[in-house]
Amino acid sequence: MDVMEILKAVILGIVEGITEWLPISSTGHMILVDEFLKMNVTPEFKEMFLVVIQLGAILAVVLLFWNKMWPFTTKEKGWVKKDTFSIWFKVLVACIPAAILELAAGDYIEAAFYNYWVVSLALIIFGMAFILIEDRNKRRKPAVNHLSEITYKDAFIIGIFQLIAAIFPGTSRSGATILGAILIGIARPAAAEFTFFLAVPVMFGASLIKVLKFGLVFTSAEAVILLTGMAVAFVVSVIVIRFLMGYIKKHDFKVFGWYRIILGVVVLGYFLYFA
Repeated sequence: MDVMEILKAVILGIVEGITEWLPISSTGHMILVDEFLKMNVTPEFKEMFLVVIQLGAILAVVLLFWNKMWPFTTKEKGWVKKDTFSIWFKVLVACIPAAILELAAGDYIEAAFYNYWVVSLALIIFGMAFILIEDRNKRRKPAVNHLSEITYKDAFIIGIFQLIAAIFPGTSRSGATILGAILIGIARPAAAEFTFFLAVPVMFGASLIKVLKFGLVFTSAEAVILLTGMAVAFVVSVIVIRFLMGYIKKHDFKVFGWYRIILGVVVLGYFLYFA
């Protein structure tokens, strides 16, 4: 077993756990980190690993929001939490645009846009968008303050915003959906919670597709690398999600916008100079 490959999996797990939930683009960071931290694995395994590692991050969401996400209970008549089922139906509506796009053009988008040019420009452009939108919403009161108040129309619009992240790596899926929600009058905490709900089927689905394409046969080294990355992403995600939910109650997202712009400029400059 190569210790260096396990160490690389740990680093990638840390990057995934931090960037999946902060609006700074996990896919963009993973692509960029991979440029400098080359894994000594087959291209097929690496492609699968960079997606399936997200399952660790998803398990953190399921752990932290289990009471809100699980739709069954012994405390209510009928053993069903109707509000929770309603949220999941809205999540399914929000998934429709991305599901159609993935089935129609998923492989083409990955081949055409997963590169440092697109990642860098998306980091910069959507960093600016964060700053402008937060300034625009500074004096506006949100019309929707709780997760249960989100309508099916709101959910579909949020799903449309998710398409931006599906097409352009570096955008941030969580960033795009939260920004979209804020634009249509949803408060940041409710927008973040809906994003967490939405991430579960989206990321499970993406991981399942990648695993099926790769096949279910792993070498012992590949299994250890994958499980290590997922475990680290899980632990880091628990910490980051707790931080984010506390942070957004008192602060806006402008700091993440500035971070994205600075990182995008640095990365673009680096590749232009060394390419």
